[in-house]
Amino acid sequence: MDLNSVWFILVTVLFIGFFFLEGFDYGVGILLPFLGKKDEERRTIINTIGPVWDGNEVWMITAGGALFASFPQVYATLFSGFYLALILMLVALILRGVAFEFRSKKQDPKWRNRWDWAIFIGSLLPALLWGVAVGNLMRGIAIDAQMNYWGGLLPLLNPYSILGGLVFVALFTMHAVNFLNLKVEGIVAERAKKIGLPVMLAATVLTVIYVVWTFFATDILTKSGINGLIPAILAAVALLASDYFMWVRKHGWAFIMSSLTIMFATLMVFAGLYPRILISTMDPTYTLDIWNSASTSYTLTIMTVVAAIFVPIVLVYQIWTYWVFRKRIKADTKSTVY
Repeated sequence: MDLNSVWFILVTVLFIGFFFLEGFDYGVGILLPFLGKKDEERRTIINTIGPVWDGNEVWMITAGGALFASFPQVYATLFSGFYLALILMLVALILRGVAFEFRSKKQDPKWRNRWDWAIFIGSLLPALLWGVAVGNLMRGIAIDAQMNYWGGLLPLLNPYSILGGLVFVALFTMHAVNFLNLKVEGIVAERAKKIGLPVMLAATVLTVIYVVWTFFATDILTKSGINGLIPAILAAVALLASDYFMWVRKHGWAFIMSSLTIMFATLMVFAGLYPRILISTMDPTYTLDIWNSASTSYTLTIMTVVAAIFVPIVLVYQIWTYWVFRKRIKADTKSTVY
């Protein structure tokens, strides 16, 4: 296997890790104003991701860095073409990070309520925009012979990609319900169980519609050679299994299955793209793939050595972090830490 393919696989793995971890992270922020009626309840919900949310976002930074180093032409085209969307996402993420730190600086209920809604917006908007971005990657964008994107923000907000954004929001919210059922006790857990069924139904219906549309609107599931059909089937099976385990309230298995749903769905996208990365709708020959957009062989070799050393270290550290903060959290003033 050539190093170009190795780095495509590594970028895929990084995005799988990012969507799996940041998925329930975003979902918890989306659910925050609805599951937490009192301040201590909302603080409890925030505490479930408090020790790990910033570490989860490192996966996005690492994936972006890996993309920049291994496929710089893709990075340049993608980040310039999606510039406004990325700025919106960045502002939302900054707002979210600030809200986590600032909400407890004053005991004023109005102050904390405003920051809680900032966490909601800062979680909802990135989840939606990631879905829009992935939808456009599968559908293709207007790239010319000079690897420049033409069109601006509005063409990216097409019905197919917007549905993709809604699917991401729904799946991440369902993932967060399963996560909270494992992490909290008391009234918050009961509310999570009640909201779980409508969230599950919405996620399932939207995902089915989106996959059917993907089959007809793209070649992600049908192109010759490697495609995303098998991962799509596995994602569908995992989603239905998650629905079942949510219904019977086996929360551990429901979380495992929702995790696999997101992982296989991400794999579906990248397998369907390979060896392409950015599909051109102007002319197939303008498409950016793992060869015409890659760094030099020497650069890829050095990066491979570095990744082989540091990626396992990061994985071990993050697993250890989750193990340390594995206990359930109660929504009461005695055990809630601000």
